Amino acid sequence: MRMRITARTDYAIRAMAELARSPQSPQKAEQLSDSQGIPVRFLLSILRELRQHRLVLSSRGPDGGYRLARPPEEISIADIIRAIDGSLANFRDLKLSDLSYPGPAAALPDVWRAVRVSLRQVLERVTLADLAVGELPPSVRQQAREYREDVRYPPS
Repeated sequence: MRMRITARTDYAIRAMAELARSPQSPQKAEQLSDSQGIPVRFLLSILRELRQHRLVLSSRGPDGGYRLARPPEEISIADIIRAIDGSLANFRDLKLSDLSYPGPAAALPDVWRAVRVSLRQVLERVTLADLAVGELPPSVRQQAREYREDVRYPPS
């Protein structure tokens, strides 16, 4: 099982976080591009996808632009990842509920299930509102702290 954050997903989350700063005010793609350093043509294609998944709304005209389709506290990081890349974590394109192994590897499918649950617990818990104010849920802050303090992962 491998969780890979694509550039498209990273850019989508960053653009949505910008929109969450002022959720009622439409922002032009160029503003989002400049503020997050995202190539505007690439961003336009991402915004189109987010609009198709009903995460952003767009309006035309001089006062137009993009804005969130729902309040930022109702949009999780998981929602954005699913809109851009599909499921949060794939395991060899198999359903984990159907997975089984013989002998000493029999418990391994439960490890993969636990990994998927852990991933969901973080990504579904963090919302755009959390990002906009820079305040993550306590459990997520704790996990990030544990990662930073782990000697196997020295600071770069």
